[in-house]
Amino acid sequence: MAKTRSEINNAYAKKAYDSLRIIVPKGQKATVEAAAQEAGESVNLYTQKALLDRMGLSEWPKVHSEKEGE
Repeated sequence: MAKTRSEINNAYAKKAYDSLRIIVPKGQKATVEAAAQEAGESVNLYTQKALLDRMGLSEWPKVHSEKEGE
């Protein structure tokens, strides 16, 4: 059966990315969106940079998958 473009994209995303859900106080979503927009970034990139900064990192560490070692 043929897959739609969105099904293909979703399958790739599931393999390539982990997902986190963050929760902010009611009404603060717009505050985060505005800050990201002011920085010229998506909310995703803005929060990723905030996480990296808090962890004292400049970029995400390379993760070796089990398949790479085979």
